[in-house]
Amino acid sequence: MTDNIVSIGNYRVGTGQPLLLIAGPCVMESEALVMQVAEQMARLRDTHSQQIVFKASFDKANRTSVDSYRGPGMHDGLKLLEKVTDATGLPTTTDIHEAAQAAPCAEVCSILQIPAFLARQTDLLVAAADAAVARNICVNVKKPQFVAPEDTVHAVQKCEARGLRSVLLTERGTTFGYGRMVNDFRCIPIMKSFSVPVVFDATHSVQTPGGATTGGQRDMVAPLARGAVAVGCDAVFLETHPDPDNAKSDGPNMVPLAQFDELVQQLTVLRETMLAMSI
Repeated sequence: MTDNIVSIGNYRVGTGQPLLLIAGPCVMESEALVMQVAEQMARLRDTHSQQIVFKASFDKANRTSVDSYRGPGMHDGLKLLEKVTDATGLPTTTDIHEAAQAAPCAEVCSILQIPAFLARQTDLLVAAADAAVARNICVNVKKPQFVAPEDTVHAVQKCEARGLRSVLLTERGTTFGYGRMVNDFRCIPIMKSFSVPVVFDATHSVQTPGGATTGGQRDMVAPLARGAVAVGCDAVFLETHPDPDNAKSDGPNMVPLAQFDELVQQLTVLRETMLAMSI
């Protein structure tokens, strides 16, 4: 298969292209938080010519505890994402969990994201692909923690069967026993062989599932992200928050907003070095 280049607005992601960043807070805690992070992402884009898609979830449907905060819901969440684009010009993405969410989210977002736990749900993939074709956007499918990288080709084929060619695959770690995620960087070239750009999710790869809330190893985000870029991923997914220790979701895995720019610059230099070496 040949390498596939996917367009996201003015961005181009794939082999030989600049690194794409998918970044933002895990969940929409408030309008103030969303806009604070979005404005920082826009400054980074403008200052360093970064390709950045803003990400935030309107609903965390797979929270461990019934008491955990889930988000504002789709209606209010999409209004917030519209405000992000209107104010900053950033394209956006968010998770969808049900087939009925695909079309309304496609009217606002440039990427429809399929959560890892749902990536084998055919009806959800078909609805996302149909909505993406209708709006000329793309679908990002996260590799389930329990699926081998070579088997993600079936998710790609389900999207392609609906006429969608703009598909991303995301590596987000693999379950290893109880309460541990591990990364096998062979996943990146394996999934790239399906002619799709590959994203590395540095945030959820450092989760430590289990207990009343999911934990994580924030200090491992940067080394794993650097390793993934060196191996050849085309994009990096990073969640960030101004005060992650007090975030309402995934705080242990999120990069502090004050440290985000430095990490991005490291990843950009690595990407440029890898591209130069391939010429």
